[in-house]
Amino acid sequence: MKKTIIILIACMLMVSGCGKTKNTVNSLDDLEGKTIGVQMKTTGDIYSSDIKDAQIKRFNRGEDAVKALRKGVVDAVMIDDEPAKVFVEKYEDVKILSEPYAEEEYGIAVNKEEQKLLRQIDQALDELKKEGTLDEIKKAWLQDGEKKTAYSPKSSKTGQTELIMATNAEFPPYESKDSSGEIVGIDVDMMKAVCDKLDRKLKITDTAFDSIVVNVERKMADAGVAAMTITEERKKYVDFSDSYMTATQVVIVRK
Repeated sequence: MKKTIIILIACMLMVSGCGKTKNTVNSLDDLEGKTIGVQMKTTGDIYSSDIKDAQIKRFNRGEDAVKALRKGVVDAVMIDDEPAKVFVEKYEDVKILSEPYAEEEYGIAVNKEEQKLLRQIDQALDELKKEGTLDEIKKAWLQDGEKKTAYSPKSSKTGQTELIMATNAEFPPYESKDSSGEIVGIDVDMMKAVCDKLDRKLKITDTAFDSIVVNVERKMADAGVAAMTITEERKKYVDFSDSYMTATQVVIVRK
């Protein structure tokens, strides 16, 4: 009898998918009326808020939204494509919808009063693009599986002026913390290269994503760099450099 009960329980678990919530989002059209997880104040937050009858659950970290998806707390997660790829590789029970939601441009946020610095950053980015350095950094992280750094600073003079970069180290491969706690990623390597051009020393401060623009606006940081999409709303408070990356907003769902 005991053996029969055990077999019955096992069969019930198999039928129910061992408690896993079934996926209900198979296309972008299915997002209407669903519960969508987003990282707070990101463009995913903005876009999903426009979806008819959608309920938005906001998280401090993109990975927390993905974990909520896996538990069935939300029906989908809207996030940038490269972090999405990292999370899908990490968790085998989620996938990315084949249809992208939107395309966007990333820029470096600078205080509106710091026009000289903005021009210097734009010039540095232009040189890094022409030299191929920016492409090399992107390729290392996006294609070659870099985990530590793809750029070593060439300048190490003492007494260099610091350039304080505000970021949110929860957005791999653009910025995240390695096993030693150091912040690494595409944006970090790019800013190291920019600082070489400006003869400045990079200092990174980690903060909540929705605090980055505030930090730059209040001059608590010289630049905000966190895979940040250039939007009209953000341009009310800060200015942006030329775009350094084109990205896609995608939707993660359960398999």
